[in-house]
Amino acid sequence: MKIIPTIFLATAWLLISNHQSTLTLAGTCASDCGPRPIEFKPGQLIRVKVVNRTPRLLKLQKITATGTISLQPKQEITLEHGYGTTPNISLIFWDDTGLSLKAKISKPNFGTLYVELLPNWDFPGHRSVYILNNGRVEVF
Repeated sequence: MKIIPTIFLATAWLLISNHQSTLTLAGTCASDCGPRPIEFKPGQLIRVKVVNRTPRLLKLQKITATGTISLQPKQEITLEHGYGTTPNISLIFWDDTGLSLKAKISKPNFGTLYVELLPNWDFPGHRSVYILNNGRVEVF
């Protein structure tokens, strides 16, 4: 007769411990939220540095500001935007051979957005970087 209460207590303990671990998983991301989004303050001077980390010639264009720019392998260029993020800063890039690209972005200092263009084996890859009016940076 002592076996039934022991089995009951063991089952209850397992159910409670499993239930608590499920609750832990549903918590906030305070300790593991992933990287914070890159943002700039609307109205600040923004400099965009772009580097070609592929073995091929790439093309890029800052919409409404430049024509098509050719970017040689390992070449880095700086595009000044001036003050503010209005209108949105739009930078598009492509490989004339049709291969896909990946844009890795970082913010090395207060007013610089660093964009590394890398080869990408997943299709379709990235094609543009936008700095929105609110200062947030998005990669598409």
